[in-house]
Amino acid sequence: METMSAGGIRHGWCHNEPMANSVNPALPPLDPLTLDEAMAAALEQGALAALAGDVPVGAVVLDEQGRLIGAGRNLRERDGDPLAHAEVEAMRAAARTRGDWNLEGCTLVVTLEPCPMCAGACLQTRIGRIVFGAWDAKLGACGSVWDLPRDPHVGHEPQVFGGVREEECARVLTDFFRTRRA
Repeated sequence: METMSAGGIRHGWCHNEPMANSVNPALPPLDPLTLDEAMAAALEQGALAALAGDVPVGAVVLDEQGRLIGAGRNLRERDGDPLAHAEVEAMRAAARTRGDWNLEGCTLVVTLEPCPMCAGACLQTRIGRIVFGAWDAKLGACGSVWDLPRDPHVGHEPQVFGGVREEECARVLTDFFRTRRA
């Protein structure tokens, strides 16, 4: 199924239909209610980032049973750390909770499509599934500009679902930048 994002980017898959080579049979199916709650939690993290003057991107990590085990938000401005992206912060928190860097079987839920650094971090942690809201036409690395999780040279292939609560996630970012430019 081909979809088109709000930014006019064509995608060969949508949030409820991963590409055939991205299906990890070891992962349980996504529960829409759990996924919606997780995206709501990620949006809350993004709102906290905005309050601190950071770009409002938030992320959470769910374990195999759908329990939240890590949360993060952009902290680049607050901490002066160029690597403090929401996804990295959430995966760090999840790894601390598990006591293990390996997040195989876990799901990352983030409000914006991961950039190349964050998509690479997902591969390094062996995260089982990446779910995101808004597509990133400039730096998206999970299907829009690049597609690192499904690169045939990488041994690990997490499932990827994009466009979950896309309009709401995109609106938060658009409103943030509109306010900053005013």
